[in-house]
Amino acid sequence: MTTVLIAGSIKIKHLPDEVQARIVNILSLHYDVVVGDAGGADSAVQQFLADQGAARVTVYCSGERPRNNIGGWPVHQVTSYHAKRSRAWFTAKDVAMAQAADLGLMVWDGVSTGTLSNVVELLARKRNSLVFTNTDRQFHRILSVEHLQALVASMAVAARAKADTRIDLSARIEGLQSRAMQDRILAQRAAQADLPTLMPAAFDSAVPS
Repeated sequence: MTTVLIAGSIKIKHLPDEVQARIVNILSLHYDVVVGDAGGADSAVQQFLADQGAARVTVYCSGERPRNNIGGWPVHQVTSYHAKRSRAWFTAKDVAMAQAADLGLMVWDGVSTGTLSNVVELLARKRNSLVFTNTDRQFHRILSVEHLQALVASMAVAARAKADTRIDLSARIEGLQSRAMQDRILAQRAAQADLPTLMPAAFDSAVPS
């Protein structure tokens, strides 16, 4: 069964109509959904899912209980050994959601480092994301590190600097580039030797439209 991580920036309090339409389609396909417990986009997503009568939803939280669980769905508690309520403490939940998901649907304000980190975590696991940006009201498919670079190229200088400080964005992009290059080299060597490639099969590139 396909699982979709739906997340977004904490400053986004209302889901754009375009994102709502995507979520309706995800539900019509009977996909499982994982969502966080924060305010902002997490709460907006939860409210919309509850309004749609969604049942196949799991709320992830760091610690004993979620801050928000509007639909009264099952809760996945993530153990974190970092200082309680620190950025690292909450990040443990985001990593667990990325691990559980096959695809991501994000709503990004062009600044939020948490949303970017979710995209990176999914990409590191060769899982694709569809990112709706409030700045241009467009969907961006993130299927490769090149797509990620194109997405962050529009960030303001101050926002990019904050992302480098908070989530090591530039270093993580370099790591993804290095791994992508290694994968290409392995694929080329396998092709030259007429051997089956050991690269993982690419996941479905299309988030439901």
